[in-house]
Amino acid sequence: MLAAIRYRTSLFPPFLYTHCIVIGVGEYADGPLSREMLFDRMLSALTKTVQSKALYIEFSSITEKMYGYRCFRENGYFPIHWQNVRNSLHSRPPEERLSDKARRRLGQARAKGLCVETVKDEGGLQEFVRLLRRHNRLKPKRYIPDINFFRQVMDGDGGRLFLTRYKGKIIGCSMCVFSENNAYLWYSASLRKTYAMSHPDTFTVWSVIKYAYEHHFDHIVFMDVGLPFKKNPYRDFILQFGGKPVGTYKWFRVSVKWINRIFAWIYRD
Repeated sequence: MLAAIRYRTSLFPPFLYTHCIVIGVGEYADGPLSREMLFDRMLSALTKTVQSKALYIEFSSITEKMYGYRCFRENGYFPIHWQNVRNSLHSRPPEERLSDKARRRLGQARAKGLCVETVKDEGGLQEFVRLLRRHNRLKPKRYIPDINFFRQVMDGDGGRLFLTRYKGKIIGCSMCVFSENNAYLWYSASLRKTYAMSHPDTFTVWSVIKYAYEHHFDHIVFMDVGLPFKKNPYRDFILQFGGKPVGTYKWFRVSVKWINRIFAWIYRD
């Protein structure tokens, strides 16, 4: 289990603070202890180690909604409802699941000459990170890792980085990671306003879905669709590709005990 502690800033007190984030619930080998027992021990150890160093701890991108529910509760965490979207790739070709709107936009993108390539060198990596940071610079809650993180993904076998080009210019990028024969879209960005008529966001996401299908993954999961509001533009955009929304939790624990108790009461199930 990998936990990252990073500094955050805010417009309100305490202005500068630390935040611990954990993606997923860890990887486990077969052995005499069950996954739940191992997870419980690691969660307890991580909480004791980190609680004095970070204002709060966040577990996100948990693909099974009820995974570790008892363990989280016993360690003082509280859940907030979240949404993922999962697209099945093994029963039907993804083209058959497209909405009419998405199919029309993809046709327009192809007619304009958009293409997608895999990032394989340092130059492409620099362009990938530059666009991703530009896309997220006004989204303070969106954490973009150091370039070395993306370099390791590029050089390894656990994921792929993609660039969308229009007349040689980078107008979209995405990162997909792989686990247990599923693909997960972790990051995506595009120049939607400047190149709106080319639909780079639609073409960028679709290219990742096609890659996952052509490489025989069972599903592609969009891990961070957001809160389950009735109106969610990003969720509606992702659902155009034929997936289904899946309810999940994000788990939090605030290091200030009385504040944590208040949130635990507010978000009790």
